[in-house]
Amino acid sequence: MTGRPIITDTQNTWCPGCGNFSIQFTLKNILTELEQEGRSLDDVVLVSGIGCHAKIADYLNINSFYSLHGRTIPAATGIKLANPRLTVICCSGDGDSYAEGLDHLIFAAKRNIDITVIVHNNRVYGLTTGQYTPTSPLGFKGKSTPAGTLEYPFNPLELMLASGATYVARGYTRKMDQLKGLIRGGIAHRGFSFIDTLQICATFFPAADYYTPRVYDLTGHDRSSFEDACLKAREWDYSSDAPIGLGVLYQKKFPTFDERMARKEMSREDRERAILELLAARA
Repeated sequence: MTGRPIITDTQNTWCPGCGNFSIQFTLKNILTELEQEGRSLDDVVLVSGIGCHAKIADYLNINSFYSLHGRTIPAATGIKLANPRLTVICCSGDGDSYAEGLDHLIFAAKRNIDITVIVHNNRVYGLTTGQYTPTSPLGFKGKSTPAGTLEYPFNPLELMLASGATYVARGYTRKMDQLKGLIRGGIAHRGFSFIDTLQICATFFPAADYYTPRVYDLTGHDRSSFEDACLKAREWDYSSDAPIGLGVLYQKKFPTFDERMARKEMSREDRERAILELLAARA
């Protein structure tokens, strides 16, 4: 299909000022470019989890799959392995991927699954009205911690580097042009692509005044150096007043899980026939 409207007419219920709008329209612009370049959007699948971010599956007119809370990545992995020709994009929240689904995130990075994971990191459970997440700062006052959380946040970039991710980046929803480049780069990368996106929650964690004066572009950074990437990842610990580097921290070529997996190439017709035969055998 060509010339399809990328944004659906589904009523959008995100709060005014929500950073999800930036991610939605960034993906819309990327999908438009991909189609103009001759790629069929029927070969793109969007997988979302549970949370405010997940509504993006309703708002983008492409193949999509709602997963269970924390199970975005295993669903995306199954889709990619079943049909490696597909471009599989995960939209997940920080609570979704860094709490309930943390083990899946780590093992997808370890296996170098060829999917692109965009974490809508607003550092709060917005859908359930303001509980703290693994990236909320120390002392964060939310519905579950009115006196302030006693936990330090963890650093997802450092964790992804340690887990074996082959494309690690950080973006910011108030820098859409840069975010577009990071996501396009992740989609083009052959392997596990991870983009931690600092996303403004206008209602429960309006942190733009904190981020904007601290963010800077990683110009001149050697993305091929694992050691340099680790230093940049540790520069800001998601709680301090240190500068926040935006861009690609690390990228390397490495065999993907689906390349190493023994698999017989099949046509679409043969694949559908095999699926029907499998279902009939289990009926």
